[in-house]
Amino acid sequence: MNVKKNIPFSPPDVTEAEALEVAEALKSGWITTGPKTKEFEHLISKYCQTDRYDADGKQIPTTVCLNSATAAMELALRVLGVGEGDEVIVPAYTYTATASSVCHVGARPVMVDCAPGSFEMDYDKLAEAITERTKVVMPVDLGGIVADYDKVFAAVESKKDLFLPNNDIQKAFGRCIVVADAAHAFGAMWHGEMCGEIADFTSFSFHAVKNLTTAEGGALTWRAHEGVDDTAIYKQLQLLSLHGQNKDALAKTKLGGWEYDIIGTWYKCNMTDIMAGIGIAQLKRYPELLRRRRQLIEKYNVALEPLRILVLPHYSNEHSSSGHLYMVRVPGITVDQRNDIIVKMAERGIATNVHYKPLPMMTAYKALGFDIKDFPNAYEQYHNEITLPLHTRLTDEDVKYILSNFFEIIENLKD
Repeated sequence: MNVKKNIPFSPPDVTEAEALEVAEALKSGWITTGPKTKEFEHLISKYCQTDRYDADGKQIPTTVCLNSATAAMELALRVLGVGEGDEVIVPAYTYTATASSVCHVGARPVMVDCAPGSFEMDYDKLAEAITERTKVVMPVDLGGIVADYDKVFAAVESKKDLFLPNNDIQKAFGRCIVVADAAHAFGAMWHGEMCGEIADFTSFSFHAVKNLTTAEGGALTWRAHEGVDDTAIYKQLQLLSLHGQNKDALAKTKLGGWEYDIIGTWYKCNMTDIMAGIGIAQLKRYPELLRRRRQLIEKYNVALEPLRILVLPHYSNEHSSSGHLYMVRVPGITVDQRNDIIVKMAERGIATNVHYKPLPMMTAYKALGFDIKDFPNAYEQYHNEITLPLHTRLTDEDVKYILSNFFEIIENLKD
């Protein structure tokens, strides 16, 4: 009989290095948006390979740090001029932030079902969903696996003739703009490109449960596009995230620099230097954190293969996941049996989860007219899905304990 362990689902992996960065910010007297936030933005641009430089060798801003991935998605939509009367295509199988950010700007979310046997959107149905009102397509890099952007861009290009731009930035693109919800996928790669340089815009989450955390926090990156001014985008995002104030606190500290203007009645969703300090330390450790996640995933994969458990393909010759979630599907079980497995795992001290209950099953989206009956593939993926713990504080012994109990509980279902 195994000695009962207590294995949380996704605790943050924080060390003395993060504490020292935070202490440095506190001691500096600069704890809100300031030099560490700017440094973190520059480091993210370099990491995601979106960094670009002017003729003098100065780095052009291509990342803005914010207080969440939700804010990043919403502000991307606002910079792109998406609003009332517009449509944004999102997967039915995702967390609410993907679709709620669309609602925040007054646009209409249009949901697309999963492809059969997949957590990704059905890309044929994506193309069919694009209309004259569609301004943005928002794929989700679920579990840390980058979506198939070849198919996303092919769908967008196939309906290019329907695109009706209503501002200069939309005219520069001349097609639906692709804004990735990569909340799970910081550090993932696809076809030799880093997540962050694949979609037109990419939002990341640094929430406490994410691979790289700033406690709360997020970032938006964007790739180069002809006719789009990177610096202008950055300045607009700064205005949107700080009350429409045309000087941030750092700029106001310059001698005689107190005066500022309010350009618009906008929002408050900036990142602080305390948060950025955590992120800077995490980013230095991140290659090793990703290596450990891969080791854990490979241990799970080898052990689960004989059981015919369906697992996500985190790694191949063409892509490398960030290894954020270990999502499995147990063939032949019902929703009640799935929920019973989760309870029994919890009784043995193992926290598991479900990613995700499809949006059409949620009250808020039912109220908008969505019905899960119209998304049968999403329901099929959901009804037998269980997410096992995957984090860098897991030991090899923890993994053995998780697997032995998981095997035993599933085996008992057959009796």
